[in-house]
Amino acid sequence: MRQQSILKNRPRWHHVFVEVRTQILLCYVGLMTILMGISIPTIYQFVFRQIDVRLHTEVVSEIEELELELAMKNPQTFLQLQQLTVEYLTDELVEEDQFLIFLLNQEVFQSSPPVEELPKSLQPNSPSIDRLRLTKQPNSGEFVINDAEIGKIIYEILPIQIQGQHQGLFIVAHAVIDEYQEATSAMRFVIVITSILFLLTSAGAWIISGLVLKPLRVMSATARQISEKDLSQRLPVEGNGEMTEIANTFNEMMDRLQRAFLSQRNFINDASHELRTPITIVQGHLELMGDDREEQQQTLVIVQEELDRMNRLVGDLLTLAKAEQPDFIRPQLIEVEALTQELYEKAKVLSKGNLQLEAVGKGQIYIDRQRLTQAIMNLVDNAVRYTASEANIFFGSACNDSDIRFWVKDTGMGIAVYDRQRIFNRFARASNSRRRSDGYGLGLSITKAIVTACGGSIELESDLGKGSTFTLIFPVDSVKGTSQSPD
Repeated sequence: MRQQSILKNRPRWHHVFVEVRTQILLCYVGLMTILMGISIPTIYQFVFRQIDVRLHTEVVSEIEELELELAMKNPQTFLQLQQLTVEYLTDELVEEDQFLIFLLNQEVFQSSPPVEELPKSLQPNSPSIDRLRLTKQPNSGEFVINDAEIGKIIYEILPIQIQGQHQGLFIVAHAVIDEYQEATSAMRFVIVITSILFLLTSAGAWIISGLVLKPLRVMSATARQISEKDLSQRLPVEGNGEMTEIANTFNEMMDRLQRAFLSQRNFINDASHELRTPITIVQGHLELMGDDREEQQQTLVIVQEELDRMNRLVGDLLTLAKAEQPDFIRPQLIEVEALTQELYEKAKVLSKGNLQLEAVGKGQIYIDRQRLTQAIMNLVDNAVRYTASEANIFFGSACNDSDIRFWVKDTGMGIAVYDRQRIFNRFARASNSRRRSDGYGLGLSITKAIVTACGGSIELESDLGKGSTFTLIFPVDSVKGTSQSPD
């Protein structure tokens, strides 16, 4: 209670923060932030790397084109070489940020674009050109220039020879700054769109998580409405999945609790109602008991009888209360023939010799021997109570492919149609009964509870003035047996 009071006194934002949906959203945001923090730099590096590979391929292609030109015209003199370079640059279309430079005798001879339009880093006397002019072998690479307009340059160098003599260099260079800027602009656009989508999906995740967790909130609200006086609240079950399973489990739990509370309430109500009479009788006789020894002896006999009846009543009520517990039935595999003979021998004592064995089934049944015995003895006792002392009572069993049956048949007064369902209720007796038994009307209700717990059912056939037949039916998957009359 103190913890609940503390939680209620906390601000609203604290409740929102500790909600499961908020924690789910925070986990989602955290994971997406980590993912974006890793993926965006990785994508940047990949895009820039692809740009470098593509530009390097273009530079190499330009070198190969000049090699083909040299192979076709095969200049033999330095003058022919100069003429070839002029013609080549005149006919060649140069891409933006691409620079073609011919160095002859270590001096810049021709370039495209013209020398005056070359960036400072590629001017004839620049450190970059000074470093490259000494190259004697084919070479490629890249270097970074401290110039915001140029940045990194990818280059390829082709040495030019005439009759085995080194005459100069052909340099193809390409600045990557514009390509990088275009890629950066595209990536910024992608990041903006991704961020917007991220915010929208986060809002969607908040809403969807609320919908997904709605059964839990409903469960919490339902649980708060449940009390000992009202156990009828249940969760709505919709669709499939874990939440549906939780709702079903919760409802099943509430069904068990409701049955347990109902059983407890019925036990208390029944016990208090039925014990009131014998307690009143005992109390009245004890208050009126005098000093006469014979009177005292008679009073003690009456008190003992009433106490015995109360003890029997409490035992019967406890049996009914336990009938809904999981461990009420302890089944075992039993031969029907042997069980029938055993029940017949026990029932003969109750019937005072009037019980006849009508049929014996042969097969096997998986059932609680003690509980079935209790149910059969209740039926025999009931038959004895409502059958004339000289009349016969019949007992038997039968097995077939679909079920196993045990029955008790009497030749008593029978049961009216409107009483055939009511007599299985607690403390109920047939309305046409002409005699008052010393029981409490719990025998048939106990029998029904036992049969139901064993997975069976009770079938009643009765004719007024001719008798009644109570049949216990236990369905089976496969029973191999027959029904035959005893020898």
